[in-house]
Amino acid sequence: MLDPFFPPPPWLQDLVTPWAASLHLHSLPYHIHEVILAFVFYQLIHSYVSPWLSKRLFPRQYTQLPKRTQLNWDIHVVSFVQSVLVNVAALWVIFADRERSIMNIDERVHGYTGAGGLVQALATGYFIYDLIVSVVHLKLFGIGMLFHAISALCVFSLGFRPFVNFYAPTFILYELSSPFLNIHWFLDKLNMTGSNLQWYNGMLLLGVFFSCRIIWGTWQSIVVYGDMWHALMQSRSTTHSPFLDGVPTNAPVFKLGKGAALCVNEDCIQANAEIAKFAHHFTDTPLPQWLPIVYVSANLILNTLNYYWFSQMIDAVLKRFRKPAPSGAAPGKKPGEILPPHEADKVAAIRRERHDYILDAAEKLKQEQGYFETGDGAELAVPATGVDATGAEAGDLLRERKTAAPS
Repeated sequence: MLDPFFPPPPWLQDLVTPWAASLHLHSLPYHIHEVILAFVFYQLIHSYVSPWLSKRLFPRQYTQLPKRTQLNWDIHVVSFVQSVLVNVAALWVIFADRERSIMNIDERVHGYTGAGGLVQALATGYFIYDLIVSVVHLKLFGIGMLFHAISALCVFSLGFRPFVNFYAPTFILYELSSPFLNIHWFLDKLNMTGSNLQWYNGMLLLGVFFSCRIIWGTWQSIVVYGDMWHALMQSRSTTHSPFLDGVPTNAPVFKLGKGAALCVNEDCIQANAEIAKFAHHFTDTPLPQWLPIVYVSANLILNTLNYYWFSQMIDAVLKRFRKPAPSGAAPGKKPGEILPPHEADKVAAIRRERHDYILDAAEKLKQEQGYFETGDGAELAVPATGVDATGAEAGDLLRERKTAAPS
């Protein structure tokens, strides 16, 4: 699929091409305007839209927050907007990009589509914003958020070689759980901790996190490892063969897509030909060994974090069930037996306790993941005895739930 966005101005493309070529980011000049516009869009939301809109929608809650929490609020607004936008774009590309869907194993590694480049550009623009925020507020947010921003920016930037451009929409779907994580954070700040809305949102958060980061992420990681290994072995065997000297190493890979024969218009023909748009940058050049190593290392680190965060959610749930039942909670009563009012209240309290495992797990995820992605660790810097204007204890520690969750 061709990039649906308008092309970059010629002067900007010409300005960027020399240094992009020196970095071997050959498709970047075709998407540099999208990277810049995405960064400007996210920065405008952070600096102007979020403060202006938040003061009007939540005048009491937002204005009474400490400055560092207001900063974190604006970062969460950007994170929410970005995750919704990039997920919609990624899902659209996955389902609508016909040329992408018929790529073979070699094209998945070295091939290119403009629509996939657009997803990369949106993500790269956000991670540039994220990196700048992390550097400017390094003392506040800590090294974890900075490391996450650098790693993510490097991985998505290297995709402009192009390399595994096919997988840009695939792995950006890790962000499917981020809107629910941000909503959980906002509900805490709006003094709605433990509300029915937060409970339902917590259910969605845990379900989507497990589906997209644990199930989908693990499966797609195995697939991309196999594709990169195939490309690396093919490159090595072809390059080092004494019988194939002078043969372009990737010549059989880049050819008119097999879907071109079915095209009935010029856009379709161009979209299929676009797969091989950067073929001349790969012929007679072996695949650098460091490139798959960087991708595999980054992917393993991210997956390890996802597994760790998931294990912490499970641990938060198990801790609640390890608690002994309150004394006098109607022991020995038969099912259906009517309990005295004071015993009925105790049973209702136990029921509320059991339902809070959803909120406990969501809260734990907010703390662990938020430290790396949205700087939530900054809240831990508030003195432990301090209480912010919303009445929530500093640091977003696990608090008593104020309302009963649905039964």
